[in-house]
Amino acid sequence: MIDALPAGQVEWRHTPGLVGYETAVAEMEERAAAIRAGTAAERVWLLEHPPLYTAGTSASPDELLDARFPVHRTGRGGRYTYHGPGQRVGYVQIDLEKRRRDVRHFVHSLENWLIDALAEVNVAARAIDGRIGIWVDTPAGEAKIGAIGIRIRRWVTMHGFSLNISPNLADFSGIVPCGLARYPVTSLAAMDNPAGMAEIDVALRKSFAEFARRLGNCSEGLESLVHCD
Repeated sequence: MIDALPAGQVEWRHTPGLVGYETAVAEMEERAAAIRAGTAAERVWLLEHPPLYTAGTSASPDELLDARFPVHRTGRGGRYTYHGPGQRVGYVQIDLEKRRRDVRHFVHSLENWLIDALAEVNVAARAIDGRIGIWVDTPAGEAKIGAIGIRIRRWVTMHGFSLNISPNLADFSGIVPCGLARYPVTSLAAMDNPAGMAEIDVALRKSFAEFARRLGNCSEGLESLVHCD
């Protein structure tokens, strides 16, 4: 399903079912080229993947503990990440040249967008300096509920985020998620939050205008999260 907004605005696409990772990456790359050429609008693409692991540009081989699922080397920043059913993946393709070239602020705005969306379903989340991802408090301590990793090609962003709604959390045990062995992962379901995919999608859409408003000016840093071509 595609929701095409007026010219010059961002298209929202939601694909039901499970989308193969290589298929998604190929389509992202094609779309990034079209955005740069001015023949396609910026886009947010919401989907789910079958169970798999992805290795970002900072991934260390010793963080792959059990390759029980396909492992995809990817050009995004970051380390190892799991994707699978019950996880909302959002591929965010924004033209930073048009929005102004600010990599650091783009990532911080992406973090704040996810925090705002989770607040819509009554989850208090936060970003933490020096730690990748979106974090929440659980009875067992801090846990990660969302991951971020992006690639920038000619100032068009690719990849984006994942939020754990109701995935099988045991599937994360084949990797050290984002290189942070000390901290567990969690999900809305594990937190006994009743929100599902539909509610999260509504929350993401509702908070998107503030994300777009936040986009700002270029600075250095965030090398672990971002890979630039």
